[in-house]
Amino acid sequence: MTATYTFDVFSTLDGFANHDGDWGGYWGKQGPEFLAHRAAAYRDPLRMVLGARTYSSNAPFLRAGVDRGRFDGWITRMFESPVTVLSHRLTEPLDWPGTTIEPGDPVEVVRRLKAGSDVPLRSHGSLTLNRALLNAGLVDLIEVTVFPVLCGKTGVDRIFDGVDDFDLELLEARTFDGHTQVLTYRPVRHG
Repeated sequence: MTATYTFDVFSTLDGFANHDGDWGGYWGKQGPEFLAHRAAAYRDPLRMVLGARTYSSNAPFLRAGVDRGRFDGWITRMFESPVTVLSHRLTEPLDWPGTTIEPGDPVEVVRRLKAGSDVPLRSHGSLTLNRALLNAGLVDLIEVTVFPVLCGKTGVDRIFDGVDDFDLELLEARTFDGHTQVLTYRPVRHG
C-alpha cells in the first residue's frame, strides 16, 4: 500500500505563504472553527516530511524551556509527530524528537517513504521541497488554507512559483469562522 502525501500550506488570496509585515501568525485571521479543523487534521498518526529550512525555522520552539502550552493544539501535535527532514546540510542529533535526516535525492526519499509508510505523510510549508515533489508526481493532495487577506506589499514566498502546469480536482471546500477557506485538491499534470 502506498501512503498518501499531503502538501499542506497556508496562503493569502494573492498566493503568498509568508509575510514580512505586522500581520502576526495566521495573518490574524484564525478562529475557533479553523483551529478545531487543524487539530482534527493532526489528530491521527502521521509522519511529517520537511525541508531543512522549515525544520530549522521550527526547531527553536522545541528547545528546553520553551512553553509549549502557548501553541495551538495542532502545532503541539505536529511537534509530537515523527519527522523526516530532507537535507544535505543538517546533521543529527536534532532538537525535534523522533526526527531522522535523509540526505538523498528528495524525490527518491519520498518515493521510498510513500511505499513503506504505514501512516499518511504530511508536509506543512517546505515550499521548495513540495514544488519539486509536485513536479515529480508524488503529491497526492494539496490542502491550501486561504486567509482573507492580500499582502502585495509584505508578501513573501509565492507558493507555486516554479511548478509545472496542473489541473486541480477539487475534493473539498470548507469555510471556517465565516472567512477562512480550506481547499483540498488532487493535482493532475496538465497535458
